[in-house]
Amino acid sequence: MSKIAHRLASLKAQGRKGLIPFITAGDPHPELTVPLLHALVRGGADVIELGVPFSDPMADGPVIQRASERALAQQVGLKQVFQMVTTFRQTDTETPIVLMGYANPIERMGYEAFTQACVAAQVDGVLTVDYPPEESVALAAQLRSQAIDPIFLLAPTSTPERIAHVAEQGSGYIYYVSLKGITGAGHVDIDAVAARVPVIQEQTRLPVGVGFGIRDGATAKAIGACADAVVIGSRIIQEMEQVGPAQAVSAVETFLREIRTALDS
Repeated sequence: MSKIAHRLASLKAQGRKGLIPFITAGDPHPELTVPLLHALVRGGADVIELGVPFSDPMADGPVIQRASERALAQQVGLKQVFQMVTTFRQTDTETPIVLMGYANPIERMGYEAFTQACVAAQVDGVLTVDYPPEESVALAAQLRSQAIDPIFLLAPTSTPERIAHVAEQGSGYIYYVSLKGITGAGHVDIDAVAARVPVIQEQTRLPVGVGFGIRDGATAKAIGACADAVVIGSRIIQEMEQVGPAQAVSAVETFLREIRTALDS
């Protein structure tokens, strides 16, 4: 059992929901990424999605786009992201880390080299937004051979056939996109998510995490009532933008603790 699967199974046994925060590596400053990762853990994160900065993040709204632009302006790429995870692992070997990003950097590096770099840095999962499962067989096999979970997205428009394909190729958890659009956009339809998630759960034993549109404790709790985990990203980055780099670490910890409290209530 992978580290991600073990963590989420343990939460389920306790009757608790997973909290999966997202930040972009290198934002607001490269030196803050590792302290931010630790702050997320202190705030109650069960799994952390660490965004790999990319110049054309097609699924991301303006908030995460700005985060990627700030990180890229400071020369943060895939190599630097691995270095950050390696540093984090010097003091935290337990919290699962998922790299979330796009295909181009992986294609440039090559599947085998990328997988070995994940092993060396102790990365636990990889979510590549623009790799559909039918085009990810080779990479998914490479990752699974090293006990790294390939994680895939499902959307409100996903067909039963696509759900089955993702359930077959993926591991760790399934990321369900709660709305038709980009991150940080729109208002999440709780009723629609509550109707859709059980349909996915009927076709897989994988936990289902729901993201896009979760902005506060109330929406996190409502989503947690039907999902196995909630994913929150844009709102965290907005918190950092509001307070500035000097206060980013403390603000993120405080904000995430509020979400954790709501989920556990």
